[in-house]
Amino acid sequence: MAEQKVALITAGGSGMGAEAARRLAADGFKIGVLSSSGKGEALAAEFGGFGVTGSNQSNDDLKRLVDGAMERWGRVDALVNSAGHGPRKQILELTDEDWHAGIDVYFLNAVRPTRLVTPIMQKQKSGVIINISTAWAFEPSAMFPTSAVARAGLASFTKIFADTYAADNIRMNNVLPGWIDSLPATEERRDGVPMKRYGTSQEIAATISFLASDGAAYITGQNIRVDGGITRAI
Repeated sequence: MAEQKVALITAGGSGMGAEAARRLAADGFKIGVLSSSGKGEALAAEFGGFGVTGSNQSNDDLKRLVDGAMERWGRVDALVNSAGHGPRKQILELTDEDWHAGIDVYFLNAVRPTRLVTPIMQKQKSGVIINISTAWAFEPSAMFPTSAVARAGLASFTKIFADTYAADNIRMNNVLPGWIDSLPATEERRDGVPMKRYGTSQEIAATISFLASDGAAYITGQNIRVDGGITRAI
């Protein structure tokens, strides 16, 4: 009998994180979901998993998620790091506190749980970490300054992590969504996409599903755009 695989999803109570949890559960993973709203607990329970109500800015809350998986199943095979929303202002109106908040939301949200699961994955000699980033990590938009800057840093972190842990068969990749249906839709944004539509959270989840699968076993350190071609020339 094949060993049960386990996936943890942070900020997974709604949007792309929740859709990733649903898709991984459908793929046969046992799931643990962290969310600040409590929705993650209800979502995970639907699929025979468990949830933690807490913040991905809290090492203690993240430890409860990882410890819960280890107590139940004794392993962690996949970690999906989603995020909330950081400060948005004109770039020079952002205070030091705003920048620190953006780093907490968009960069350290991935670093903190990665510290916790990597030793587990090293012992298993397998594991995959997938960070939900943004299509604007490499072609930044003034609309999302803290997101773009922090996630450019996340791209560098991902490459260094991949270099360091590939020999342990641990992979890390970033998914870079463009305009997705979990965001408010506008005609201007839609018209700026070559495919002339918003993407869906299910399409992001399908990409995450692939990256978590054995079919992606030779993919690490990558930033994969799922944006309808909006950053096609970069």
